[in-house]
Amino acid sequence: MIDDERLIRICDPDDPRIAAFRDIRERDLVGRRGFIAEGTVVVDQLLRAERFRAVGLLLLENRLGGLSGLLAKVPRETPVYVADRATYNAVAGFPVHRGVMAAGEATEYAGSTAGRLHAIAEDGGTVLVAVGIANHDNIGALFRNAAAFGVGMVLVDETSCDPLYRKALRVSVGSVLAVPYARVASGEEAVRRLEEAGFRCLALSPGASDGAAALDRGGATALFLGAEGPGLPAALLGRMASVAIAMAPGFDSLNVATAAAIALHRLFEANRASSRVPPSPSAGGL
Repeated sequence: MIDDERLIRICDPDDPRIAAFRDIRERDLVGRRGFIAEGTVVVDQLLRAERFRAVGLLLLENRLGGLSGLLAKVPRETPVYVADRATYNAVAGFPVHRGVMAAGEATEYAGSTAGRLHAIAEDGGTVLVAVGIANHDNIGALFRNAAAFGVGMVLVDETSCDPLYRKALRVSVGSVLAVPYARVASGEEAVRRLEEAGFRCLALSPGASDGAAALDRGGATALFLGAEGPGLPAALLGRMASVAIAMAPGFDSLNVATAAAIALHRLFEANRASSRVPPSPSAGGL
């Protein structure tokens, strides 16, 4: 049952209390500690995350009947705003169908990326490295794959898009909030840090001579992925072994998220066969 006393009715789309939700398509909050989570699944993931918190919810009035379970997880100090469809759409800046949004922000984290990488390596786990992946759909799908196949951490270089971008977060089905991740300046920095931690670095590249059987070794492995088209830089490919996924004659490429899913599944199966169970990602990012 929903406690009506905690619901804050919004009738004016210019109400300053809901400024974080205004014109979200044109004014994304990424880069200013804030982001927008859309849909019940993603908002639920936000409410359970350790390294992120919801600073407010905005709900469509006619969706309230099915949200009692979700609202029970919202801390009492977190405001819950409710609006009718006309006001809701005016706030968002476009017609909204899901009717469930939360404004979120990262919380302080006392741990270190180096410490987490060493712990994952000791457990024989997997790290995924995104280099130059600027497409929001691909970043979101990579995080969803990472969650599905027990990846311990994702490293994202500075030329890749922010995983907290609204569309990336939505495509990931909230996995961005569940799989630990960190920004690195470049792919080269990622190689250095991963090798120091004890990882075997592998590049996924359609031009590689070695097949994906190299993934069947399992163990502490960092899988590098580049953008569709240009792929990984030649200088980076020269620093590690490369593997390719076999395909039918005349076809030499897959969507980067699809290729990642195939490779991560093989690593996951190899680790499971050797009783190396990948560590469960804690909720949140670094």
